[in-house]
Amino acid sequence: MKKLYPSAEAALQGVVADGQLLAVGGFGLCGIPEALIDAVCASGVKNLTVASNNAGVDGIGLGKLLDTRQIKRMIASYVGENKEFERQYLAGELELEFTPQ
Repeated sequence: MKKLYPSAEAALQGVVADGQLLAVGGFGLCGIPEALIDAVCASGVKNLTVASNNAGVDGIGLGKLLDTRQIKRMIASYVGENKEFERQYLAGELELEFTPQ
């Protein structure tokens, strides 16, 4: 099996789909898979459940997927620095499951 790909988009081709659970690494904005997050964003998949340490910040990291409303449910331990996350959650547009670190 070939495991080297020319781009993040090529690596995710045929892999991501609507309604999937994605586990996203990193702590805060350190060590996040930025290229893969961008590729998921560009793929247009919807209704994702994302498990990660946090929800990124506005326009950065998972914040990009929140901006495009591709995340339906977030499993995280910290969500305090993302205004779009807050807006969607308070409007009932986004589900949240808090998990301790």
